[in-house]
Amino acid sequence: MAKRVLPARAAGLFADGAPETKSAPAAYRANIDGGSRGNPGPAAYGVVIRDPKGEVVAKLKKYIGRMTNNVAEYYGLIAALDYIQSQGVKALRIESDSELLVKQMRGQYKVRSPELQPLFERAHKMSQALESFRIDHVYREQNREADALANEAMDEVEGVAPKSAKLAAIPTPKSETRGPVGEVRKIRARYRSGVLYLLEDVDLPDGVEVDVLLRLLPPKSI
Repeated sequence: MAKRVLPARAAGLFADGAPETKSAPAAYRANIDGGSRGNPGPAAYGVVIRDPKGEVVAKLKKYIGRMTNNVAEYYGLIAALDYIQSQGVKALRIESDSELLVKQMRGQYKVRSPELQPLFERAHKMSQALESFRIDHVYREQNREADALANEAMDEVEGVAPKSAKLAAIPTPKSETRGPVGEVRKIRARYRSGVLYLLEDVDLPDGVEVDVLLRLLPPKSI
């Protein structure tokens, strides 16, 4: 029996179509930040991860002890990569306001610091395991959520009241005030690692100067 040949138009539906191509996986986006109060000093990282639709799927924060800013930044990057891999995600875009970290991960800067070298190697190996990885530098204003998480982690360890807490001004005699902006407030604070941390929230404009009157309190009994 002669083999049936499909008409050219019909054959084209199967043979002449565009070859099938594998589409790139949709990328998740992670904003990362690391901070240190004292550099080195009390340090933490913050990470905000969004799915391809832009929806927040995870917020990560952790106090990591006495570290530098750069170490905290790498901890944030590794935390983001670890979360992504645990979820089986294959594509990730990192946004960081650390120019050093971004350029080191891109190979534009060499890693000269002994404390950063093992962190870089770990982050690089984890990023290579993804099908798609990209890291970009952004301005601090574009990284506020991650920055806020890092500061929250440090505040929680230091015992600082959250930003939402309202500070009740303590009434003082008129003789203690100094002009229209001379309101006197009594604020508890803790000194650690060369930094004086306020234990209550104070809503003051940037750049304002204040006088600090120190009165040492006896240590709390355990």
